[in-house]
Amino acid sequence: MNIGGKDIKIFSGNSNQELAKKICKELGTGLGQSEAGRFSDGEISVFINETVRGADVFLIQPTCPPVNESLMELLIMIDALKRASAGRVNAVIPYYGYARQDRKAKARDPITAKLVANLITKAGADRVISMDLHAGQIQGYFDIPVDHLFGGPILANHFRDIIDKETIVVSPDLGGVTRARNFASILDLPIAIIEKRRPKANVSEVMNVIGDIEGKNVIIVDDIADTAGTLTKAAKVLKDFGAKKVYAACTHALLSGPAIERIENSEIEKFIVTDTIPLSEEKKIDKIEVVSVAPLFAEAIRRIYENKSVSKLFD
Repeated sequence: MNIGGKDIKIFSGNSNQELAKKICKELGTGLGQSEAGRFSDGEISVFINETVRGADVFLIQPTCPPVNESLMELLIMIDALKRASAGRVNAVIPYYGYARQDRKAKARDPITAKLVANLITKAGADRVISMDLHAGQIQGYFDIPVDHLFGGPILANHFRDIIDKETIVVSPDLGGVTRARNFASILDLPIAIIEKRRPKANVSEVMNVIGDIEGKNVIIVDDIADTAGTLTKAAKVLKDFGAKKVYAACTHALLSGPAIERIENSEIEKFIVTDTIPLSEEKKIDKIEVVSVAPLFAEAIRRIYENKSVSKLFD
């Protein structure tokens, strides 16, 4: 695609080509010709099979499982594009992995969110576009511009025909209150919070609900669902406290280990997720519905390419 005499090219690694193709369809263009393969010893080999000299390049690659493979593909493709004289390399990372270690919670902890930010910057990225970072301060770990998109509005709009004014939005922990409040404000709903505490060592966790949920439908909102332990426990607690129907929504559906079995056997009626991470066939169960973030990323790419304000997407 060419606007104003400058080329825009979209490339993708292997981690989520389906989303990359959806974004290209929204933009009315095709995926750039590239290959990310393997040498016989497992090393990643990358080939960019078309010219990118002077082009505005957007590389779509969430660092989702297999996370180390996806991250290395991202770094090597950025390096290849820079060495091929791309005008600007924009790393589109719908899911930013290694974000859960974003500070030193105890002695000798690594800060992997900062380490990965350093790697992406050093590889040669000029800009990062991501969605629902695990912690907002991760934007500050980069010395390049970061456009931080939000999946909450896309998920919230999916619930407009399901909810009534008696519905409550629930944060599964104190750390997610801001996320739940923003989600609730879109639907003009109140919020509740699940408080977790451990009275003393080796005593099981006690959960309490702050807010009135008895006799009401609830929506649990989170950014990441990994093993779904927190999510399914929260759903049970809410039912125990008198909730009628329990729905759930999250942006990044990692769903590793026992997650699918837990969700299938849980109190959750419907679990709405986005396609920042691709769902394999065995994870596509009736309780899970997927909404696409492709239109939002496509509009962000279009605005960045045309040097227009991205903040309009947050209104």
